[in-house]
Amino acid sequence: MPSDETERLGFLLHDAARLLRRAFEKRADQHGLSAAHWRLLVRVFKEEGVAQARLAELLEIEPISVSRLIDRMEEAGWIERRADPGDRRVRTIYLTDRSRAIFGDMRGVADDVYETALAGLDADTRRTTINGLKAIIQNLSDDDQKAAANPVQKASRS
Repeated sequence: MPSDETERLGFLLHDAARLLRRAFEKRADQHGLSAAHWRLLVRVFKEEGVAQARLAELLEIEPISVSRLIDRMEEAGWIERRADPGDRRVRTIYLTDRSRAIFGDMRGVADDVYETALAGLDADTRRTTINGLKAIIQNLSDDDQKAAANPVQKASRS
């Protein structure tokens, strides 16, 4: 039987994510970047030349939504699309000089938001919180991987 604390877990995670996003957007607004823009830039920074379809998977956003986001970011000069030399149908995404120049500043904004979020927690509690969130992510990712690997079991539950 779940305790009151575990029954609230989903609400707490959702509220924390919403408040982090809001705090980030409030501070990043001066640069003209939303949290969605920032997430996309970070993914491209980590994997420059990523295919647009793969970027949609990584961000867990519908491909049409990613396409629109990329359209706006490309118009603003944050990223550029290039045709994949091996497959002209595939569009790959690259950072521009503009996004590279601001990346450090935006990382600082994110760090400030995280520092505010973790204020009042000592180093051990911070580590425990981060490790607990990583474990939750891993546990739920494992469930997704198991379901994908065993579609018969998933279908039988329906």
